[in-house]
Amino acid sequence: MRDVHTALATWMAKLGMSVRVDAAGNLRGVYPARTSQAQASAVRRFYIGSHLDTVPNGGAFDGVLGTVLAIALVELLGGRRFAFAIEVVGFSEEEGVRFGAPFLGSRALAGTFDSALLDRTDEHGRSMREAIRHFGLDPGRIPDAEAPSGALGYLEFHIEQGPVLENLNLPLAVVDVISGQSRAELTFDGVAGHAGTTPMHMRKDALLAAAAWIAEVERLALATPGLVATVGKISVEPGAGNVVPGRATASIDVRHADDQLRTRSVERLARAADEIAAQRGLKMTWAPRLDQASVAMDDSMVAMLDRALERTGAPHHRMSSGAGHDAMVLAAKMPACMLFLRCEGGISHHPAENVGDGDVAAALDAGVAFLDELERAHHA
Repeated sequence: MRDVHTALATWMAKLGMSVRVDAAGNLRGVYPARTSQAQASAVRRFYIGSHLDTVPNGGAFDGVLGTVLAIALVELLGGRRFAFAIEVVGFSEEEGVRFGAPFLGSRALAGTFDSALLDRTDEHGRSMREAIRHFGLDPGRIPDAEAPSGALGYLEFHIEQGPVLENLNLPLAVVDVISGQSRAELTFDGVAGHAGTTPMHMRKDALLAAAAWIAEVERLALATPGLVATVGKISVEPGAGNVVPGRATASIDVRHADDQLRTRSVERLARAADEIAAQRGLKMTWAPRLDQASVAMDDSMVAMLDRALERTGAPHHRMSSGAGHDAMVLAAKMPACMLFLRCEGGISHHPAENVGDGDVAAALDAGVAFLDELERAHHA
């Protein structure tokens, strides 16, 4: 991360940006407005950024592309300035890998960082507080990282991380909402038995109950437009090839842009699990793990992105995001919007992650046009 900061900070400085690293580890570069020094304190600020961290065995574009695009966008301006300042932010942490808590960098900027998170420890027992100090920063100064009130807004470029744009043969999409998500863990408790001596009609097989329920998860998701539901993990006890499973524990992840529809779908899946367990003489336990509401992008910012695409001749498309992003955190602090870029094969969080040069160029063109739209709106 120090190497990344050094490389990007050098680039930012060459473009006339003032650069710092805040106490949450966010790299921040300010491109000044077109104004006199006397007026500087009254200048509003527009933020553009994304995250610099990734996941184990991740790719080269998730997050960091959005930060690099933001700096490249400033470079494309060729010294041209606006009535507002532009602050580029490379967030220190979005994925939540090391400490099990995502969006640490953007939470600090939004002023929603919970200091209790500093006590969380990584797999080596080092606390977040210690890690921040080891990096040379003061965790006690994290509140100072909050963006001032009155910010014009936030724009995030990001790879789609899915196959929709490639399937539609489109380079870009304007994100209108970041889907809400529900997560839960459920357990089917049956009775373990000998695989050779327990008759089929007398079994209380927990894995078969889980399998029947997983089929219902797929059926409901396929029948509900826009709904995605995933059973990504299942464990079986006692886990021997010659023993009827006595317990099966599964995860469920449900996402949709409409929170009411998502909630109803989760309730239906919970009832289905309960009914399957009752039919088979098993016990089912449902344990909620997450209930995160959807976050709509700002209508005016979305409209500006729409117009920017029209002005540059890029095909116009809107879509929801099934993944969470820093923009959803910043949306609580300021108007926020996102622009997705097509990624090859829809692959993300993998070394094969890739984007096309032409799509990157289209995103930069759209970014310049968006800043023009923002300038007009600022003077309106």
